[in-house]
Amino acid sequence: MNPSIETRILKDCVKRFISYKQLGDKTLDVLPEEYFHVQPNPESNSIAIIIQHLHGNMKSRWTNFLTEDGEKSWRQRDEEFEEHPTLSTAQLLTLWEEGWQCLLETLEKLEPAQLHQTITIREEPLIVYDAILRQLAHYPYHVGQIVYLGRWFLGKDWQSLSIPKLKGASEAYQTAIAAAQKK
Repeated sequence: MNPSIETRILKDCVKRFISYKQLGDKTLDVLPEEYFHVQPNPESNSIAIIIQHLHGNMKSRWTNFLTEDGEKSWRQRDEEFEEHPTLSTAQLLTLWEEGWQCLLETLEKLEPAQLHQTITIREEPLIVYDAILRQLAHYPYHVGQIVYLGRWFLGKDWQSLSIPKLKGASEAYQTAIAAAQKK
């Protein structure tokens, strides 16, 4: 028997969230500490601010996901966008992990039928699968910012997280994928 579309959607959403977390992990792993709090300009967010925001959003959205509004009264969203230079890299990485853990544990506990339930975020009713898609668009947006900043900070020392920007790299990647699928 084939799994239901709902079962596949949940599995695929978890897989996609994990893949974006891994892109962020790989970037954070190679960045020296001095870059976590650097803002390219006063209007831009540092990596630290992005991590703070993701943590706050994930904890708020995914704690008691099915039973409480996704915008919790204890969340201090405005403070997420303030630079806190005393936060160490270790503390920031703890926030990063806590947020992702809350998200992934919640998603992994969802039952396929729950995708059709209605929840609220900021008192707006949303079907569960739409709320998941909303966050699947939101988090990669910020992970992309982290990756871009990492690439910008490291310049020529940056190691590509996907297909390198080199002549022939796309063809080599495609050849490697085809060879792996034949095994």
